[in-house]
Amino acid sequence: MKNGMLFRTSAVAVVLAGAFATAAQAQEESGREIEEIVVTAQKREQSLQDVPIVVTTVSGELLKDAGVRDIRDLTVLTPGLTVTSTSNETVVTARVRGVGTVGDNPGLESSVGVVIDGVYRPRNGVSFGDLGQVSRIEVLKGPQGTLFGKNTSAGVINVITAGPTRDFQAEGEATYGNYDQWGLTGSVSGPLSDVAAGHLFVGARQRDGYQKIVTGPGPRTERRDNDQDFWTVRGQLLLTPIDQVDIRIIADFTKRNESCCVGTQLFVGQAANSRANFINAVRPGSLDTTSTPFDRQGYANRPTDQDVEDKGVSAEINWDLGSGLKLTSITAIRNWRTETGQDSDFTAADLVYRPAGGDNFVEFGQLSQEVRLAGDAYDGRFNWLVGAFYANEDLKSRSVLNYGTDYYAYFAGRVLSGVPALIGLTPGTIFQAGNGSDDRYTQSSETVALFTNNSFAITDQLELTVGLRFTRDEKKLFSRYTTTGASCDQAEAAFGSLAGLVGQATATTIVGGLCLNAQNNDFDELGTYRQKRTEEEFSGTAKLAYRWNRDLMTYASYSRGYKAGGFNLDREQQILVTATGPNFTADPDTSFRGEFVDSYELGAKTSWFNRTLMLNVAAFYQKFTDFQLNTFVGTAFVVETLPEVVSKGVDLDFIYLPPIDGLTLQGGVTYAETEIQPFTAADLLNPTRFNSLRRLPGAQLSFAPLWSASLAGSYERELGNGLKFKANLSGKYTSRYNTGSDLHPSKVQDEMVLVNGRVGIGADDDRWTVEFWSNNLFDKDYVQVGFNGPFQVDENNDSISVYDAFLGAPRTYGVTLRLKY
Repeated sequence: MKNGMLFRTSAVAVVLAGAFATAAQAQEESGREIEEIVVTAQKREQSLQDVPIVVTTVSGELLKDAGVRDIRDLTVLTPGLTVTSTSNETVVTARVRGVGTVGDNPGLESSVGVVIDGVYRPRNGVSFGDLGQVSRIEVLKGPQGTLFGKNTSAGVINVITAGPTRDFQAEGEATYGNYDQWGLTGSVSGPLSDVAAGHLFVGARQRDGYQKIVTGPGPRTERRDNDQDFWTVRGQLLLTPIDQVDIRIIADFTKRNESCCVGTQLFVGQAANSRANFINAVRPGSLDTTSTPFDRQGYANRPTDQDVEDKGVSAEINWDLGSGLKLTSITAIRNWRTETGQDSDFTAADLVYRPAGGDNFVEFGQLSQEVRLAGDAYDGRFNWLVGAFYANEDLKSRSVLNYGTDYYAYFAGRVLSGVPALIGLTPGTIFQAGNGSDDRYTQSSETVALFTNNSFAITDQLELTVGLRFTRDEKKLFSRYTTTGASCDQAEAAFGSLAGLVGQATATTIVGGLCLNAQNNDFDELGTYRQKRTEEEFSGTAKLAYRWNRDLMTYASYSRGYKAGGFNLDREQQILVTATGPNFTADPDTSFRGEFVDSYELGAKTSWFNRTLMLNVAAFYQKFTDFQLNTFVGTAFVVETLPEVVSKGVDLDFIYLPPIDGLTLQGGVTYAETEIQPFTAADLLNPTRFNSLRRLPGAQLSFAPLWSASLAGSYERELGNGLKFKANLSGKYTSRYNTGSDLHPSKVQDEMVLVNGRVGIGADDDRWTVEFWSNNLFDKDYVQVGFNGPFQVDENNDSISVYDAFLGAPRTYGVTLRLKY
């Protein structure tokens, strides 16, 4: 593997070197030069080439040319970044170098932090939507805990939106495409007075669903899924009451009302007693037994409504105190709520479901305050920064899982026909439709941090940067469990007589089927259960950078990152199997430890050919300890901390102005070996889960391709008569990787290339432009996430199991009209 990496990396370098060297002389005569790229990766404005961090930066112009509207679209422009969504469009996970938070459990913090205009968003899903007009996006790779705080152990996506302008500007956009999609956006910006300027952005988008749905007996009537229907507004006010002070106030509101997401059958067991056959016997036509997921036909008899409301306000104050001192304060209040419905068995049979209409919801309320004081000394050789951060987060969640009208018949036939009646569990006594579990969680979290980041120019060429952060994180969780129509207690009591009829092994299986997490009455006995955990941790960094000349800087760095521990917001139970039968006991302790990472990097930032080529490369080694793994086992989410995960490899980014007027190329390559180190059952929080995780020791982490590469080409040409031609082609390559957290082979996504394209013609002053575009231009079929079919998997027998998947979007295309004043 290592030799292959060296060979491929060398091959890439040779190809690039050959192409660039051939063009060198032409570059010297072209007069083109890459403009300085300013980033705020270290909470102060610096040239990208002076920052000893791996940063992929995408300008607002390229974002517009490539049709990037939210952070998920950003993946096509960023090597090493993967973004997926699962059971609804708000359950989004970002991963950098193969590392991210797995699954849709709100109790887990993010590994890749998302910061929008200086405000940290508590979960990735809270930050995904139409970003509006963006100045730039910076993707910082590797732990960034010193300046960005906890929950940035894998990286940060730093979004800077376009702010108010001092001159009047107005823009509008109208889009229409296949799946009857349309979009309208508009913005206006300009002065309001001598000391005030404003900016207003509004947008709305709709699209039909691209997945066909078989609804079975209902009550669902909607025969399409994965649609889009939302609107958003963001207003900004910039105040400069005196020359030394500027105040930027931002308020935003987004509303979504959509249907998403129905899985499709990825793999269906072909044995005679396949779970699929049992489901179709109970309700004919409930799912496809031929396993053709990319027909984009899903099965759901229950609604999958998702209603999302996201709103917030922030105020950033910058005060120049004189003598090189600058005080910055960022205050923010945000609230995010999503209400979802789900057909939880992903079939047209009425087995289990989560009712829509507000019974199932997750809500975050967040207050945050950051204060920074920065300055310099020793004639500018020493740049220092000290700061404090406070956040108070309230998380409320309700999780309702109900039995449908077909669940009893499915269970009785699946386990062993007639056995429930033998132990007195007849129809009408268990699994009545509308019964199930109703769990409520209320979590409060308080975070306090002190931090400093300081750079000292030892010589004119050598600079040392040292940073340190202390974080105190306290969480309190109140859980209330309710179970109705269950049968666990009766099943455990009847084990002896049942074993005499069918044997101990079969009896254990039957009792296990009657004592799944959602069906265990023992949870009710916990009442309102309280948990609390407090963590006090240090994170920090040390970087040494050497500026060899104007066009070459090299650096070495060490960083330690931290991701907070927490609580699994799902039921957990202990299973003890004895000679007298199995005992399923509610486990009240759902806590898990914090995650840590130690990261080492060696990098170089270079410019070539009169600054027509910017080429940056870094080798990295990251060791994660107590890695938080959230995995779905077909009946519940479980959280485990794996002892160690190692991610090592190389990042390469470039921007190139070839000797063709109007052409700009930007791209990169990431090679990342992200491997789970060997572990045993004794290393787990719950050793009985090892069988579910048996494929993990020594394997590549899920969603972690060895190779990923991106390339975007933008071209502009004057046509005369006041017209201009524009084109953009953006592509992303990823090698083979597994989309399931348990690494089951049926969940593998083969290597793929996704391409987006856009061509347009318009006025040479950009007053108007008409563009024709397509995303996923070649209609590549691919899987976002593979998972176990709920209540349909035997972990030891694939021949009878059903595995499902959420699919990536198909080809979309359309036309966009832009107007600018």
